[in-house]
Amino acid sequence: MPMIILTDPFKEDFFKLSDKERKQARRALRFLAENPKHPSLQVHKIRGTPFWEAYVNKDIRIVYQAEKDVLMLLAIGHHDILKKY
Repeated sequence: MPMIILTDPFKEDFFKLSDKERKQARRALRFLAENPKHPSLQVHKIRGTPFWEAYVNKDIRIVYQAEKDVLMLLAIGHHDILKKY
C-alpha cells in the first residue's frame, strides 16, 4: 500500500466540497490507498505533465504526484481544477 501525503492545498479543497462529495471522496481515497489502480478511479496521467488524475465521481477529480510508494495529493475538486495542471 502506498503512503499518502495530503498537502495543505488538497485539505483546503477537500473542505470546500459538499458533505455528499466529501463522503464520495473518502471512498475514493480508501480505494487509492488500498489499490491505486482500482477500476472505479479511472486513474490516468494528465497529458504533458508529471501529475495523475483519479475520479471521485463524474465531476470530482483528485490530482496527485506519484513516486514509488508515495502519493502526494495536490488537489481535489470539480473537473475545472485540472486547468491548474
